[in-house]
Amino acid sequence: MAVEMVVGLNVYSDKVYNLYRASISPLLIKYEGGFRYDFKINETLISEESKEINRLFLIFFKNKNLLNSFFSDSEYLKIKEEFFTKAVSSTTIITEYERP
Repeated sequence: MAVEMVVGLNVYSDKVYNLYRASISPLLIKYEGGFRYDFKINETLISEESKEINRLFLIFFKNKNLLNSFFSDSEYLKIKEEFFTKAVSSTTIITEYERP
């Protein structure tokens, strides 16, 4: 069953974050994943957490095993360390769910 996650980020360097997204693109294809929606937002009206959010996206994978394999892949972790950690100050997993 397909799995999707809605994620909020606080991105402070669009330039570096764009390098991250470009670098993970081949891995997303390898793990049968992608982005359905991606938004830059200016204001959060209600949040259960105190983390700021200025980017919101929906990421999907064909199944939970592929999602887990993607996020634990050594190449992904290297890319994350090189770009993501230098561009994003916080991450909020808003929801994760399965779709038929």
